[in-house]
Amino acid sequence: MIKINLIAETRRAVATRKAAPKLSTGIADLGQALLVGLLVLGLLVAAGWWYLLQRDVKRMQEEVRVAQQEVDRLAPVLKEVEEYKAKKAELERKIGVITDLRANQKGPVQIMDQVSRSVPELLWLTSLEVTASNVAINGQAFNTNAVANFLENLDRVPEFQEPILIETQLRGQAYDFSIRFGYQPKPIRTEGEATSVGAR
Repeated sequence: MIKINLIAETRRAVATRKAAPKLSTGIADLGQALLVGLLVLGLLVAAGWWYLLQRDVKRMQEEVRVAQQEVDRLAPVLKEVEEYKAKKAELERKIGVITDLRANQKGPVQIMDQVSRSVPELLWLTSLEVTASNVAINGQAFNTNAVANFLENLDRVPEFQEPILIETQLRGQAYDFSIRFGYQPKPIRTEGEATSVGAR
């Protein structure tokens, strides 16, 4: 006869059944704990990142505020600088105009000065015409020697080319004469160039 112990088998099955739920419940709790821990960690990282971003934003806003205050403080100075630049440009333009006028005046003035120094006694001029590189002189003299002296004096001026007597004609008690010659004006130096040449 065979005896089967059904009670022991039943106890084992029950014991096995009870142990299995305990093990599976522990794994589920561990997974949930890990999930909650990861969520908390993620929230902490996000909060830290947000805090750092907010701090950077506040720092940049403060820098912008300080820079704007500096710009506002320097606005009158910048306006003065712009006005100074405009005045400087206007003065440079006026100086350029004056320099050009002086340059244009120096040629005829120098010619008249040299011609007046060359005029001898008993001779006077009735007209003096200056073109780009030629001079035409008309005058009167009491004798031809005065005209010859005048020609010699003009010939001694380095800027003048050899003067040519166009005509001499006796009219009453005086001789009318016409003289033509070319001239090469000296190069005009500005004050800055004269200073630099003197410094050498």
